[in-house]
Amino acid sequence: MAEPDFAAFFHATPAALALLSPDLVYTTVNQTFERLTGRSRREIVGRHLLEIFPGSPSTNQGEALQLSMQRVLAEATIDIMPLQRYDLEIPGEPGHVQERYWNITNAPLLDEHGDTCGVVNLPQEVTAFVRQMNTRGLTVTAETALAPMAAIEAQLFAQAGRLQEITQRLRQGEARERRMAQELRAAMQHQQQAVADTSHDLRGPITGLQTLLQVALADPTVDARQILLTALDDAERLGAIVGDLLELARLEAGAPADADPVDLAHLVRRELLHRQATIATITTATCLDAGVLVRGSAVRLGRLVGNLLANGERHARSRLEVIVGAQGDQAVVEVTDDGPGIPHADREAVFRRFFRRSDARHSDPGGTGLGLPIARQIAQAHGGTLQATDPTGSRPGARLLLRLPLLRT
Repeated sequence: MAEPDFAAFFHATPAALALLSPDLVYTTVNQTFERLTGRSRREIVGRHLLEIFPGSPSTNQGEALQLSMQRVLAEATIDIMPLQRYDLEIPGEPGHVQERYWNITNAPLLDEHGDTCGVVNLPQEVTAFVRQMNTRGLTVTAETALAPMAAIEAQLFAQAGRLQEITQRLRQGEARERRMAQELRAAMQHQQQAVADTSHDLRGPITGLQTLLQVALADPTVDARQILLTALDDAERLGAIVGDLLELARLEAGAPADADPVDLAHLVRRELLHRQATIATITTATCLDAGVLVRGSAVRLGRLVGNLLANGERHARSRLEVIVGAQGDQAVVEVTDDGPGIPHADREAVFRRFFRRSDARHSDPGGTGLGLPIARQIAQAHGGTLQATDPTGSRPGARLLLRLPLLRT
């Protein structure tokens, strides 16, 4: 078992504590003492008691405190001072003091031989209690002290306040722990769902490959080329799913990427050129403003735009519209198709892993359901947003809206 760190305990304890040498010079104080007195450790340590807390000359406050500590040093016994007023200078306002009331306990600090080598000072503020007593008609002045029962009541009052503070901190800690537990459960559920969805999507092509191999082995007259072509399709689908999962893992891990100026209009033209063969039956209309620049990875932003175009092509009946422009301090890319659109209930769901609407599964059975989640992750990694919204005007279809911070030149 490791030795306890008594210095750390001293500074962290919730009771105000100060240590003074036999000549009543402060040697150290803890954090609670600093907060209670409004003075830093640097302001206190190395200075005499009466330099820091001289008290009011008219009430002999400083003298009473000094006499108490001298009794402790002389008799090696604990001295509990009666409840008293001891004013403190307001921090930052020299010459201005604030009326304060205290229960003060002074105790001997003993060395390894049992000799007194200093004084332990434990001040406990009860100003709030005294003010409450004053409202009840019991006046406390600099010349008077409360009766013993009232002093005990004051101490209990101060302890109750401290207990209330500790209880509040415990409640805050419990609330934090509950939030953390809820977040952990949500993360675990998300992870379990992701594993289940991944298993479901991987099972299809794996089962297809197994079936093809079993057929080829069982029937030597089967068309080997057709078997291989079909197997290649399944293998490519497996590769696409694994590639998308790896990309999501890199994005979620915050893997660094290039951060260069990227011209979005040029990027969109390049992606459209790459996809010419797949959109031959779809009319593509573009409005691409020049000079719309963002900072980021051209590779990842290219994948984002490519995923948006692929989604639009998958659902479009005959037309796809792509717009690049700037709005205020944001670069905007819009991809709109004239397909059936995305129901309001699914507009966030489409960005969940492996979520595929029934029309998407029918129109593109080979899709992975990871394109839009990857696109949103890339957008967020670049400080932007990606949303599914209504098309402008009264036209049917779906509109994917990407916003990224605009790079000013």
